[in-house]
Amino acid sequence: MKITVNSEPREVAGKTLADALVELEFTSPAIAAALNGNFVPREDYTETPLSEGDKLEVLAPMQGG
Repeated sequence: MKITVNSEPREVAGKTLADALVELEFTSPAIAAALNGNFVPREDYTETPLSEGDKLEVLAPMQGG
């Protein structure tokens, strides 16, 4: 299915947020995800379905100061 990931069109086979994150290689435990503008708690990733046209934002902390 086609979704937008961090403002970039992507094709994913995963049916859930958890599946898509693994497929897209976002495997760090220190990420945050928002689906269609709504924050998704990590414990809900496996039960959050994806749909054609969804907008996914994935954020990872940056080091520095």
